[in-house]
Amino acid sequence: MISRLPHNGAFSAMRSRWFGSLAAPAKEPRSIPFFEADKDMPQGVASTLHEGAGELPASQQSILMPEAVHEVARLPPASRQSVLMAEADQHMPQGVAENYRFWGQKRTVFVKTSKGCRFTDVDGKEFVDFRLGYGPIILGYRDERVDRVVCEQIMERGTLSGFSSGLDSEVARQIKGLCPQIEKIRFANSGTEAVMGALRTARGFTKRNRIATVEGSFHGLYDEMMWRTDLDNWDYDGKTEPHIIPAGGGIPPVSRDLMDIIVLNDFEKLEDLFKVRGDSLAAVILEPIIGNAGSISASQEWLQRLRDLCTENGTMLVIDEVKSGFRVAKGGAQELYGIYGDLTTYAKAIGNGYPVACFGGRRDVMDAIGSHQGGVVHGGTYSANMIAVSAAHATLKVLAETDANKTIDRVGQQLMDMLGRVFEEAGVENHFAGPPAMFGMHFGPNVPTNYRHWRTTRSGLYQCFAWQLIDLGVMLEPDCREPWFICESHQDVDLAWLEDTCRIAMKRALELDRGKGCCQGQALTCPTSCKS
Repeated sequence: MISRLPHNGAFSAMRSRWFGSLAAPAKEPRSIPFFEADKDMPQGVASTLHEGAGELPASQQSILMPEAVHEVARLPPASRQSVLMAEADQHMPQGVAENYRFWGQKRTVFVKTSKGCRFTDVDGKEFVDFRLGYGPIILGYRDERVDRVVCEQIMERGTLSGFSSGLDSEVARQIKGLCPQIEKIRFANSGTEAVMGALRTARGFTKRNRIATVEGSFHGLYDEMMWRTDLDNWDYDGKTEPHIIPAGGGIPPVSRDLMDIIVLNDFEKLEDLFKVRGDSLAAVILEPIIGNAGSISASQEWLQRLRDLCTENGTMLVIDEVKSGFRVAKGGAQELYGIYGDLTTYAKAIGNGYPVACFGGRRDVMDAIGSHQGGVVHGGTYSANMIAVSAAHATLKVLAETDANKTIDRVGQQLMDMLGRVFEEAGVENHFAGPPAMFGMHFGPNVPTNYRHWRTTRSGLYQCFAWQLIDLGVMLEPDCREPWFICESHQDVDLAWLEDTCRIAMKRALELDRGKGCCQGQALTCPTSCKS
């Protein structure tokens, strides 16, 4: 059984097939005209401290980046890689700047150059990249339309002054033009920072403390957001609930005290949450398209019910669009659903690889931020620095004025159709989840509708397939919980070559899987080397 998704052209016809059956779309909030900076940002500045007065990739390490899996990467031995890794290991834990770049002592990738949708490693091997740094690259590596603007700005104004530039307000206006639910904005430097700012603002506005998240979502690397359900040690067929555990060391138990976790698309658990916690919930935060659960998506009805319950209980609905924003549509996932949050977080694609993020939403909620008595504190030395805002300005201009998003959707749909043919020929049951710009792929007879259902998929076979592709020059994240990311430059890829490559990789993976040479059964880690 092959489950394919249509092109992302007519939202109303397709979102029912991506996210669930259609309900009447929520009334879109009116667009607020831009007159001056104060119309776009609380107090007219990117950071409270600018006033005179006064971010696991992808996901959690223990979930998505098990060391045992990455040790079996089939990248060929690399002499230059080995030298660089040995040197780096002397200076950084595991020899990398952050955990999720570590693919083992002999397998960690070092990039020499990149352009478009390709990069070349330090040993000269070229890859077509569908990982794209976990999603920030929306146009392509080293896109001149963005890089030229950034260089011009920093040559003229420098990188940082600690004051506003006016360009921050212009970027806010651009975002408002694409996202009608946004009335005011504040800038940050990463998705983690944007989520922190949004949740603090929700707490400050509601005068409440509890936060609810959705199982399988990823909202950054700070303590409260780093609690997860332990599916590795949970009996899916049993009657007990999985334990909630920290994603790693250094996360104090007290950070769990104000957190609740619910299950995507489970109406009963959703209703129970508000029955028990409704008057104490400051916010529910979720990714409608879960970027760390293979793009498993909320159904239209479930998301609408969540929206209604938040409104009825005075709870802020925070939509995390760090991965989906400006990628799945110009207005993000909320445009596809026609359902809007009170606050939204953005990062990644907004700057085509430059470090920039923001959060924003309703005017009255955002105006809780400021240096007034009891105001929410928000700041950051590097917030809205010239590199960040010039990159965002250029990227958003391209997305607003061109058909880049349509191109990305078209190429993504072509890839899904091609992969469907390969899997059908190989006799592998599969389903796709999410829209073409960041689609997930799941092997098995059933469509996963939440993170627990994902546990029943043939994730081990997918990992083996992924390692074969990496060996053949196609880069992706080996864990099927990370989507395939598409950028505008992927339109230049030879799809016939890619289809042949995927066919070879699938054949090898099935041979290894049948021979128990790789990724047996439901294993989340691959204990043996992949040998073709």
